[in-house]
Amino acid sequence: MTDVLRRGRASLAFGFFAQGVAFALLVTRIPAIQDRYGISDALLPVFLAAVPVLAGAGSVTTEHLVKRVRPSRLLRWSQPVVLLALVGVGAGDRLAGLGVALAVFGLSVGALDASMNMLGVSLQRTYGRSIMLSFHAVYSLGGIVGASLAWAGAHWHLALWVSYLPVVAVLLPAALVGSRWYVDGVAEPAADRAAGQGGGLVFKLLLPLCLVMTFAYIGDSTVSNWSAKYLKDVLGSSEQLATVPYNVYMVTTLLGRSLGDFGVRRFGAAAVVRLGALVAAAGFAVVSVAPDAWLGMLGFTLLGLGLCVLVPQTFAAAGRLFPGASDAAIARLNIFNYVGFLVGSPLVGALGDAWSYRGAMLVPMVLVLVTLVYARSFAPQPDRYGGGHERPRTADVGRGSNGL
Repeated sequence: MTDVLRRGRASLAFGFFAQGVAFALLVTRIPAIQDRYGISDALLPVFLAAVPVLAGAGSVTTEHLVKRVRPSRLLRWSQPVVLLALVGVGAGDRLAGLGVALAVFGLSVGALDASMNMLGVSLQRTYGRSIMLSFHAVYSLGGIVGASLAWAGAHWHLALWVSYLPVVAVLLPAALVGSRWYVDGVAEPAADRAAGQGGGLVFKLLLPLCLVMTFAYIGDSTVSNWSAKYLKDVLGSSEQLATVPYNVYMVTTLLGRSLGDFGVRRFGAAAVVRLGALVAAAGFAVVSVAPDAWLGMLGFTLLGLGLCVLVPQTFAAAGRLFPGASDAAIARLNIFNYVGFLVGSPLVGALGDAWSYRGAMLVPMVLVLVTLVYARSFAPQPDRYGGGHERPRTADVGRGSNGL
């Protein structure tokens, strides 16, 4: 493996880390943002929903932009915009300014998420072995760091811009320097590019992966939005203990993703996805029937270990299904990240109010189990080499963004 690839992998991993930090700093300080701008409870969901909607628009735009601009260049410039928009969220004092900052954040996050995963999939194809989970593991690590920094800011009663600015001042120049070594991946033969041009056929084949992505993010948003309330209101925990499940979920997500690539190499992506879906479903089942908070936390631990493999492997599967149109497939697939995020929290909340929160936890459990039906979409596809596995193409590695 060449030094170009090693540097490309390390710089992309830092990009994932920086994005994890930035996103965690935003979502974990939502109450502080609401207080700073005087946003009513009725208006807050509008602002929160606008970010994933605009991120989806950014992902759609990226699908068209990568026909003319390399994903590495989109990532190089979208990441600083995300970080600067984060500072804008913390530094403003007018509602209109917040709306503009969140709009810029959402659009650039869509481009960032799509281009990051495009580069990850192309690097995995070039390496010839599973490395995609390692990138998402670093993202989880960034989320833990970002959430910890947000806790420190809240603990010391720091103004939002005081919490955000030092972090951005470190991450932004580091990301720009690291972007010099991004690698766009292999140059695909014309036959493969032509195979990816049938738009209707592509989406028909991509649809199972889109559903899996949606179900995975419904599960993830259920944990992030409802775990604390569930532990406190349903299982009777203290307010302090109610903050633990999400932290446990993030740590087990990091652990599962750190080990997941080895499982894919040993047992195959389809087997790992099946196991992840079963473990996640077991986690929701435990949460639903848990008699106390400690058993409930066991359920959230299982959820972290199970859900963590689904999203990275869904992106990787899209790259295998459409080797000549992987960028377009990933951009379309990325939209369903935000669909799941939008649907998950309101769905569980509505079912909890109308029925019961215990019963509501069974709905994402069933959706995650549906993933088993589509697990065959994650199996290696016969490729132009006549086999079922990817093969390194080091000699054909595309130029890095600095011309390597």
